[in-house]
Amino acid sequence: MNRLTLDNQTERAGDENAVSRQNRIDRAFAAAKNEGRTALIPFLSVGDPDLDTSVDIILELEKAGADLVELGVPYSDPLADGPVIQRSSLRALDAGTSLADCIRTARLCRERGSELPFILFSYFNPVLQFGLERFFAELAAHDISGLILPDLPVEESGPVRALAQAAGVHLIPLVAPTSRERIARIAAEASGFLYAVSSLGVTGTRSEFASGIEEFLAAVKQASELPVAVGFGISSADQVKRFSRICDGVVVGSAIVRKIEEALPLLTEPATKAEGLLQIHEFVRQLKE
Repeated sequence: MNRLTLDNQTERAGDENAVSRQNRIDRAFAAAKNEGRTALIPFLSVGDPDLDTSVDIILELEKAGADLVELGVPYSDPLADGPVIQRSSLRALDAGTSLADCIRTARLCRERGSELPFILFSYFNPVLQFGLERFFAELAAHDISGLILPDLPVEESGPVRALAQAAGVHLIPLVAPTSRERIARIAAEASGFLYAVSSLGVTGTRSEFASGIEEFLAAVKQASELPVAVGFGISSADQVKRFSRICDGVVVGSAIVRKIEEALPLLTEPATKAEGLLQIHEFVRQLKE
């Protein structure tokens, strides 16, 4: 083997290792961009109705075309969540779901073949109680690619951001309609992608969005070279299509959580569980198409 061949093989191996080290979120957005499409990002409350069923649902989301998945950590005082997600959080808490369970769910999905990037969505207090260093070590060990802490303002996020970077986890900020100066401040500290909030208030399905939403999303995109995903209130295929024209990703939360809620009588019975999973699958497939 001559030196040139050896150098070429070494270079290719280095490229492959760089790709394998790349965060799964980056790979997912890059793949969507290369294919000329927008990434679909479903949200679910982990543990609703139980952990095993959450794993089954996540695998169905992947089969239906999800590109990334938000793993919602159930919390008793969810400031940013509307009634649908509040109810799902209470059901998960009643089932005994903990932050550690939510993290472990990612590994259970990997053991069943999932390649999805997982984004943990949690309020800050459970993370603080868990212990920050231990928390990020667990995220890395369980192959969780991103973290959203909706109640952690950018001004106070420095120590958390440093730990996230060390663990190879993207700390993804929410960007609500605000001044261009604040958008630029948030974008400067962002990692992974920017999560643009489509309207002020809590999560929940909406038939209309505030005027000026397109201008706001354009301002967010101008502030950073990172992908921009939009969420809060997106619930139908038409809305997904609308925002797909101007964003790199679309997050669908309450509508999917409501679909899970509607399917609970099926999901909680072994004889009908497959039918309930199929209903969720078909709903997400229609959003994807």
